[in-house]
Amino acid sequence: MSVRKQLRTAACGLALTGVLVATAQGPAAATPAASGPAEVSPVTAAEDAAARALARSLADTAWRAEAGRTVGRGGETGLAALADGARSRAAAPLAAEVAAADRSVLAAKGLGAGTGGLLTVSLTGDVDSRRAPLVAVAPSDDEAGAVTAYDTAGRRHTLSATEAPKVPVYVVGVDGEKAVEAGMAVLERELAAAGVSTAAAPAPAAAAGTAATGFWTSRITSVRLADDKETWIKGDAEIFSIVSGFGLDGKVRVDTVTHPYLNDAGTTYYPNQILVNWSQYKYNLADTVMMEDDGDTDYSALAKAIAAALLTIADLGAYVPLVDPVVDAIPSSFWTDDADFVDAWYTLARETTGTRDGAGGNGRFTFDRYWVSAL
Repeated sequence: MSVRKQLRTAACGLALTGVLVATAQGPAAATPAASGPAEVSPVTAAEDAAARALARSLADTAWRAEAGRTVGRGGETGLAALADGARSRAAAPLAAEVAAADRSVLAAKGLGAGTGGLLTVSLTGDVDSRRAPLVAVAPSDDEAGAVTAYDTAGRRHTLSATEAPKVPVYVVGVDGEKAVEAGMAVLERELAAAGVSTAAAPAPAAAAGTAATGFWTSRITSVRLADDKETWIKGDAEIFSIVSGFGLDGKVRVDTVTHPYLNDAGTTYYPNQILVNWSQYKYNLADTVMMEDDGDTDYSALAKAIAAALLTIADLGAYVPLVDPVVDAIPSSFWTDDADFVDAWYTLARETTGTRDGAGGNGRFTFDRYWVSAL
């Protein structure tokens, strides 16, 4: 069982009790990918359509060589930029298909057209091989043992998810960092529109005096996630946190924090990143839910679900932990295929220092108190 599935099981169980404080290495033999009853998400469907279109286009050897030079080894390239900037005529149909797939991804993630294209492509496997490349999409299930890839004739092949292939493989995915940045803006904007205090809403006047001199914060001096044994086809994790408490106006407040450096499980990072600005909170306590954008995250749906849950909670003069309502509000689709929940931290105080493990046992923060002085 993967770490994310353990977390999901632990989180669901604890929330219910209220206590939560087979391999083909190349295109020689096309193996039909297993078809199961599992529902395919709109993002995965769009990635798959783009992957098939790219694979077909690479039948042209001149375009194949140009694409190989553009994408190169080890980095990500915008798929729309690759198609739109191509000099080869063979890539012309690809541009229209990628544009349609990008629109589908944006719609599925609740992001506006102004976000720009999110689909990316990278080159992995045996990039020095002279064999024709395959094009694959990373599976959304962390426990999947196989990866479906397409050759230049559009035939499907099954690759091992744990063993790097001996052919060049283009991997189509979503720019997670860009998606999270745009998603946080949508999340805060829609929460504010629903009546939840966020950074996107005007700050109460009471905060002005505090801001004039400075404010206390809780700063992350180190953070580590448990090992989740990422496979060759998986890219970096895209992690963000939802910090919740009661604002100065007595209403539930939500702030979002992105962790773009937190790429790999099993690695300790030292970001010195502010997690909580205490000048925005009425009580000396706040809660944190950490999540990952696995590609399918619909930020608009997430905002609506969280707002619906938190707006029912009133300030009765004593702090009420908000992790359970946030976790319970996460749409059921977010729990599919070891999805987005990472861990949660209850009742962080302004005085909290030292190491705090998450309730699910997957995350570990080390905090210090940090005073931010006004200029």
